[in-house]
Amino acid sequence: MRLTKTWSLVIRIKKNDTVNGKRVHSIILDILKKGSISGATMWTGMGGYGKRGNSTTHVEGISINMPLVIEVIDELEKLEKVLPEIKKLVDDNGLITMHEVGIV
Repeated sequence: MRLTKTWSLVIRIKKNDTVNGKRVHSIILDILKKGSISGATMWTGMGGYGKRGNSTTHVEGISINMPLVIEVIDELEKLEKVLPEIKKLVDDNGLITMHEVGIV
């Protein structure tokens, strides 16, 4: 079995975060597509907390502004090209991590 090394970019924001009236997660996906990133997966969490407080508000059984994670796996060079624009967009309202991963 051969292990291929590559990189994972993980972006943690809140589902309802917006910039200029547009959802941040939609803008991030657009940036990734324009950067020829192979693919991305978005995960919505049921709850959480961070420096901006709790990430879940329940209104009659409906969760609002849940945590959202966008995960991308691609070559380091490609991720480094889109990272500055994503960092500027997320700023201090989220968390961005990168780590090396192995694909089996």
